[in-house]
Amino acid sequence: MAVTETLGRIGATLLAMVRTRLALAAVEAQEEAQRVLGFAAWTLFAAFLGAGAFMLVALFVIVLFWDTHRLLAIGGMAGLFALAAVLILARVRAAFAARPPMMAATLAELNKDIAFIKGTGAAHEQ
Repeated sequence: MAVTETLGRIGATLLAMVRTRLALAAVEAQEEAQRVLGFAAWTLFAAFLGAGAFMLVALFVIVLFWDTHRLLAIGGMAGLFALAAVLILARVRAAFAARPPMMAATLAELNKDIAFIKGTGAAHEQ
């Protein structure tokens, strides 16, 4: 009977650990989704305002040089827009590469659990 009780307690403890880790994973997934949605909303807003500003600047430069160098003004504005697009794309790629891994806290807790079960983490818990 003692062995059955012990196995039952171990099973209950393991289930509680799994439930806790799943709850942590759910919280992290929700936070990540909110963060991505916030980034997307602000990015779209900034892109809309930036596009309007760029178009007005381009129109101003083209009108300013319409009588003398209209083709150079149009080409220069197109080149400037292309350069800006390349620089923005490079920055976005770098930001995505530098972001922390998804569910890092959950994975760290699971690694601690595995180390504790294997016996290598028992000294760290005391």
